[in-house]
Amino acid sequence: MTKIKKENMRALLGGGDRRSLGRAAEAIVLVRRSPNRLGELFACLWEGDPRVRMRAADALEKISREKGGLLQRYKAELLGLLAEEGQQEVRWHLALMTPRLRLTAAECERVADNLQRYLEDRSSIVKTLAMQGLADLTQQSPGLRPRVTELIRELTRTGTAAMRARGRKLLKRLEAEAVTD
Repeated sequence: MTKIKKENMRALLGGGDRRSLGRAAEAIVLVRRSPNRLGELFACLWEGDPRVRMRAADALEKISREKGGLLQRYKAELLGLLAEEGQQEVRWHLALMTPRLRLTAAECERVADNLQRYLEDRSSIVKTLAMQGLADLTQQSPGLRPRVTELIRELTRTGTAAMRARGRKLLKRLEAEAVTD
């Protein structure tokens, strides 16, 4: 394993080609080793440099896969960002992160409404990951399942190839869960 020195998170995530993840993996390692640096990484979501925001969102989304609870203290900020963020690379990570938070019934509705708006995004990736986020949200809010299932059923018929493929996978899961409820 490489030795990663204490480094400014913004500097770590900046520079290079916007299409690359740069050193986002190193930021994840830093947070794993020093969880107190999570706030520094989180603050990068509001940086002026879109590369920094994108890479911070990528790192935070990967961290949330492993330890979703780590982001819980930032729930209000993440829900606000979900509603307001315009950068597609950040939106697609928010679509996956926010359903992993412990949410109230009202917050689940708010997240579902925002993710449904993401389905109108011009980016196929944002739309596809919004579908995933909506399906994931039904885990903690089963009352959303009929609405989400119908949306995904429609998008599986009309969406891009990626949306249709993801939709088929999600429909199998949603329909199986509906049978067990």
